[in-house]
Amino acid sequence: MVPIVGTVDALRQGVSCFPPDRKRRDDCCVRQSCWTTQTVLANIDPVRDHRGGVVDGRAKECEEDLKRLRRNRGLCLARADQIGAALRDACGVNDEDTPAQVVDKVSAAVRRHAAALGSEQRLAALTALGLDGPRTRFLRDRQRWLSEQLDRNFRTAQRRIDEGFAELASLLTAANAPTAARSGAAWRTERLRVLLALDQQQPEAFLFRQVVANTAELEEIELAVTLTSSGASGRENDVSVDVFSGGTLVHRRRESQDRIGLALRLPEPLRQGQRHEIALRLRVAEMLPHYVCVPESSCEEFDLTVRFGARLPRSVSLLEKVFQNDVSDDSVTGKPLDPDASGEVRVRFRQLEPGFAYGIRWEGCPQEPR
Repeated sequence: MVPIVGTVDALRQGVSCFPPDRKRRDDCCVRQSCWTTQTVLANIDPVRDHRGGVVDGRAKECEEDLKRLRRNRGLCLARADQIGAALRDACGVNDEDTPAQVVDKVSAAVRRHAAALGSEQRLAALTALGLDGPRTRFLRDRQRWLSEQLDRNFRTAQRRIDEGFAELASLLTAANAPTAARSGAAWRTERLRVLLALDQQQPEAFLFRQVVANTAELEEIELAVTLTSSGASGRENDVSVDVFSGGTLVHRRRESQDRIGLALRLPEPLRQGQRHEIALRLRVAEMLPHYVCVPESSCEEFDLTVRFGARLPRSVSLLEKVFQNDVSDDSVTGKPLDPDASGEVRVRFRQLEPGFAYGIRWEGCPQEPR
């Protein structure tokens, strides 16, 4: 998993927060905005091993197969030879299946796994494939119908289709991936507790992460901090990282224009299944207005406390099991939250589902002290 600084900035638990136009990532992110500069602290997640990469590659290929199908007549009018190999494998097609059986198997698997998507993404994915809505041979006609059903513009309807395909491909490949591949990274986050202070000179987050080793003799954990900004590239010195306990920071390097790689050496190697807690402090120059966790794999617990202090935003709302691309969408609303007498908001999530965002969002520049 990879940490991300997002428009709001997100600390991944994987947790992640991404602006709507950015490529999706997993895990936890802290985002904050209300200030002029909009550099965001992204997420901190374990870097996947080769097995996790295999699963990602299969999902991407499956997603491309879905996109090729929508450009043609969709699944309802598709020929078996128009269905790509990755999608066939994910849907359990074998060499003995007749062309009609191939189409039936893929259609049934897509419908079954689409049931786990959000309502808009489910309708979008099935409509694009011709399994819902008008069974026209033209994709544009299906997209126009979808736009009317969602009461959104054409571009938003297209985005919902892309979101639905990405989630659907992940579900299809995960369900048929070998057990070893599904295990993902060399370690996972079991519990994440975050204390985010926005009443300091710089936004400051303390992360207490309980990890579990998925492999034997785990000696080092790799993390990444992604910086995003509006208009200008994030700079490496926009974020500082301090290890308070649980390991030693052995290297920090710039991996890309907006991502900083970190390696944490553990006090002693972990056995498979062994738990270990790490405490980190992250400080950033500026952040955008939300903090969410988007787990890449199942996470049992995520506790988040955000301290606004005396200067409060106009509103604070809960984000629970929402799509990453919807974190910054004002039309997606959650339960209103009221800061307590200390200007703090506390939320707790249990049994987080992979791929969905959990956290809070706030709006408006901080108010004057009451």
